[in-house]
Amino acid sequence: MRNFRKLRYNKNMSLYDSEESSHISREQPLRKKGTESHVFVSVIAIALIFGLAAGALIGGVAYWKLNKKIDMVRASLPIELRNTQEENIIKGVEQVSPAVVSIVLTKDQPRFERIVRDPFEDFFGWGNFQEPQQNGTEKIEVGQGSGFFVSADGLIITNKHVVLEDDVDYTVFTKEGDSYAATVLARDHVQDLAVLRVEAENVEFPFVELGDSNSLEIGQTVIAIGNVLGEFSNSVSAGIISGLGRTITASGDTGFVETIEDVIQTDAAINRGNSGGPLLNVSGQVIGVNTATVQGAQSIGFAIPVNIVKRDLKQVQEIGEIVYPLVGIEYQEVTKILQQEKNLGRDYGAFILSILKDSAAEKAELQKDDIVLEFDGQKITQNNSLGKIIQSYSGERVYGSGDEVPLKIFREGNEFVVTITLGRRE
Repeated sequence: MRNFRKLRYNKNMSLYDSEESSHISREQPLRKKGTESHVFVSVIAIALIFGLAAGALIGGVAYWKLNKKIDMVRASLPIELRNTQEENIIKGVEQVSPAVVSIVLTKDQPRFERIVRDPFEDFFGWGNFQEPQQNGTEKIEVGQGSGFFVSADGLIITNKHVVLEDDVDYTVFTKEGDSYAATVLARDHVQDLAVLRVEAENVEFPFVELGDSNSLEIGQTVIAIGNVLGEFSNSVSAGIISGLGRTITASGDTGFVETIEDVIQTDAAINRGNSGGPLLNVSGQVIGVNTATVQGAQSIGFAIPVNIVKRDLKQVQEIGEIVYPLVGIEYQEVTKILQQEKNLGRDYGAFILSILKDSAAEKAELQKDDIVLEFDGQKITQNNSLGKIIQSYSGERVYGSGDEVPLKIFREGNEFVVTITLGRRE
């Protein structure tokens, strides 16, 4: 076993060997060894600092050269192989822009001219007056909006409020400046959507790819394209999805007012004339239809999810119109506040305010003040309203009308299930 000597301080603070009692002065070799040790450590530290600095410099230069080579290689690649957000936006816009159209509304209006006439010429021969007189008609632009082709044979999606009038002519202008007369095939009773058709022989129109609005996430980058202010066609703006599942009440200049559920909120700039244009993801897929903006606010716009567009488009292609099933009730969503105010037995569902005469609800003997808790097994909540469920419902018959559907009802403390035969919303 190895022996260790014990070093202690004596009264004079000098070191001595406790075993050999030989005196060791604090002023001698012990301090010298300590000084040499400090010098050695300092040299090592300085060498490390210079080494690290040199390594960082060499590494920085190498990193810069590597990035420069990567940028050169990426610049030489086709755009579809690049993956930056900016390049994806450019690619998406290039892909979709040819399918985006401007929709112009025109109407025949009387054309008046002022003529000079002397009403007293037969009596006095003096006094000239100007009065208006109709001289034929002329086409006047009365509105504009945006839309986009969804098929090569000329089907176009736009907003219902853009093509709300029947006594006007609709003309579609493409990005290349070509113009085509368009007719309205169908208007959605519930959503702010409409389907148009352009007839053109031997023409295949460029059309968009429809994405999936059920997979959207807040913060996702989106792109809006449209005919801004009716002057700047195919204008592009970009932003993010700032909200999902919103409910809004939108109004237009013609007195159009509509409540729309489950819309997408975005901060991509949407201006007058953008209505009906596509909202894209960075892959160039349409994920919504721009429909409304908030006056007096900044960066708040709304779009209808594309999955609703798919539903409408399928109906138009198969039966030539857009239909919805009808329960036949006027209701109010049940919340905790409404539950407390009316002393309701449930804090969710649809509280029936009135029942439409001869409707499915009346035939199923539903009553005022009943609470509809479930529709076809789906629980009715504030985030999953009865209107939202019915809009998405599609049966085996004419898209819901005529289907038999179970409803869970709460009445006077009891829950029970009734089966109703859905009507058709006109």
